[in-house]
Amino acid sequence: MTHRTPGAAAPEPAGPDAARSGPRGRAVPEPDVPPSRAEDRSLPAPRPEPASPGDPPASLSGAAEALRPEHRALAAPGNARGARRAGAPGHRGGRTPWLYLAPALAVLGGLLVYPIYQLGLISFLEYTQAQVSGGEPTSFQGFGNYTALFGDGRFWQVLLATVLFAAACVAATLAVGCALAVLLTRIRALPRLALMLAALGAWATPAVTGSTVWVFLFDPDFGPVNKVLGLGDFSWTYGRYSAFALVLLEVVWCSFPFVMVTVYAGIKAVPGEVVEAASLDGASQWRIWRSVLAPMLRPILVVVTIQSVIWDFKVFTQIYVMTNGGGIAGQNLVLNVYAYQKAFASSQYSLGSAIGVVMLLILLAVTLVYLRLLRRQGEEL
Repeated sequence: MTHRTPGAAAPEPAGPDAARSGPRGRAVPEPDVPPSRAEDRSLPAPRPEPASPGDPPASLSGAAEALRPEHRALAAPGNARGARRAGAPGHRGGRTPWLYLAPALAVLGGLLVYPIYQLGLISFLEYTQAQVSGGEPTSFQGFGNYTALFGDGRFWQVLLATVLFAAACVAATLAVGCALAVLLTRIRALPRLALMLAALGAWATPAVTGSTVWVFLFDPDFGPVNKVLGLGDFSWTYGRYSAFALVLLEVVWCSFPFVMVTVYAGIKAVPGEVVEAASLDGASQWRIWRSVLAPMLRPILVVVTIQSVIWDFKVFTQIYVMTNGGGIAGQNLVLNVYAYQKAFASSQYSLGSAIGVVMLLILLAVTLVYLRLLRRQGEEL
């Protein structure tokens, strides 16, 4: 309760602009307030109007207000095409990759497309030595060459031998290459370098040279392998299965470096913490490969598998050199050597071309089926 002294003037009511007084009547200066804040303090805040059902939410309207003028113009419903053009810099950029690929496509077209076209064309013609020399005119046979080929029992025997031999080569190549790739991650730098150089040397060796060296190593008279194993004058190329086994070893020897180097590069890209965590959980090396590394390296394994299938299915040099053209009575023939014999040894060029077309279709079918199975499993290639 306030007591006023008689005769004293009544104090004026304190307004918003009046100076504040201290405890002893001294004036306390008002702090500096920006004009905008001072006005905000003096004026009551406006009440927000209730939003009607058709109004957009406040967050969306604020975001729309934050758009710059050019963005608002592009965001208009009538400017959808303009927005797409603005989002894709350089509308003509869709043709740019094809311009870069044009030289490579032209080279591939000359080296692959035209020979395949000629191969398919000759397979529908009667084309023997008489037609090549010009003694007889070339005639169209339709599917006659394919009918004769599929009606030949020898063709089916050679096809079965080729499929089994290629499957064994692919499995052995992948097993050796993947095992050595894992080994490269476990050994020190000097042994790793020695193994890499030895593998790359095998990979760089020409197929004819490598096949000749392997024939000498397993020669029954002068080869060191028979002497070390105590096999005497055993001939590896005389029997059908021993000859296939010898060729398989040579094919794996010259093919595993590609798998080893590719898989080793993939393993080095796997985070070390993943493998370390599996090791701490007590997983063995085989379990780490099967449950950790192999699933992560599946895209790489797809590439090396398809490459190995193509290379091993159309193997020619090793069979031709090591078995002297297909073995005794053609017991070691594969499709590529069989096509060579039909085309050049028998001068039946149209029949040899038909065998080449069948090989091409088989490889395309195997590759497409393998990729389709991986797509069904949800793998990204």
